[in-house]
Amino acid sequence: MRNQTLRARTVTAAVVAILVVSAATAVWLTRSWGRTVVTAYFNQAVGVYAGSEVRILGVAVGRVESVTPEAQHVRVVLSIDGEVPIPADVRAAVVAPSLVSDRYLQLTPPYTGGAKLTGGAVIPTERTVTPIELDQLYASLNELAVTLGPDGTNTDGALSELLDTIAANFDGNGAAFGNMIADLGDATRTLSGSADDLFATIGNLDKFTEMLAANDAEVRRAEQQLAEVAAFLAADRSDLAAALRELATALEQVSAFIEANRGRIASNVDSLAQLTQILVDQRQSLAETLDVLPLAATNLENAYDPGAGTFRGRADLNELTMGPSATFASPAALPLPAVGYVQTTSVRS
Repeated sequence: MRNQTLRARTVTAAVVAILVVSAATAVWLTRSWGRTVVTAYFNQAVGVYAGSEVRILGVAVGRVESVTPEAQHVRVVLSIDGEVPIPADVRAAVVAPSLVSDRYLQLTPPYTGGAKLTGGAVIPTERTVTPIELDQLYASLNELAVTLGPDGTNTDGALSELLDTIAANFDGNGAAFGNMIADLGDATRTLSGSADDLFATIGNLDKFTEMLAANDAEVRRAEQQLAEVAAFLAADRSDLAAALRELATALEQVSAFIEANRGRIASNVDSLAQLTQILVDQRQSLAETLDVLPLAATNLENAYDPGAGTFRGRADLNELTMGPSATFASPAALPLPAVGYVQTTSVRS
């Protein structure tokens, strides 16, 4: 009888255990159905608990399932709505809105395209950040105060003297300092608006320096020649100074001459302008003259008889007796031309 009772109790306990496990499994499946479960590792996770919100751009998209401290980091399991796309290289940060409010996990950046985060993925500590704690901030401020205090940098009063010097320099110059900051802001905005031109200038300077580097020998030679010229001018600086003084004197004289003869110079310039205009108008005749002049000079040289000291030539006497119109008459109606020789005697000195 006792064995039957014990067997009944065992069966009842097994059934209860199966029901509990089934209920837990059902709850887990209900909570995890349609969700993306990932693991993030943090160096520390103060104020993060199971149930803390997971947000993207401040909008809740999931929750923290568990927080488990391990040897070198803290393992945090996240459950995210499966319909929310998350980039595969997402980063996780612990955000503290205020000193007393609950913290939450912020995933960034939001998904804009590319590979997506899948279930079972791991976010390593290299892609997680945590805020500095208040006690750490106080400790840092205390360390800074000790370092700058009388037992640190200001042991000999050097820091106090520096502050007194800065105060003395800024005394009465507050407006100028403010204007300097405003001008610096304007310069920064100008540079920001001209970023393309600035980078183009830097690129051109880079190309220029590359050209100088490629022609280093020529640049050195030019520098050496410039140095030699400078040395030459330095050695003859007295002569150069005298030449410059003489040039200044000559320029003064030329200026005085121009001032005294302004009317005549203007008249001569006008006449020169007229002369140049005539040359321009007769440029065709001048061109023909320049073409014929060498031949005429050659004929004149051939017509000269050095032995007799005379010029010999032939002339058409009809042009003298019958006039120019005879040259246009019919050749049959004209008598044979009378050709004569003209001999001229040159005057010998």
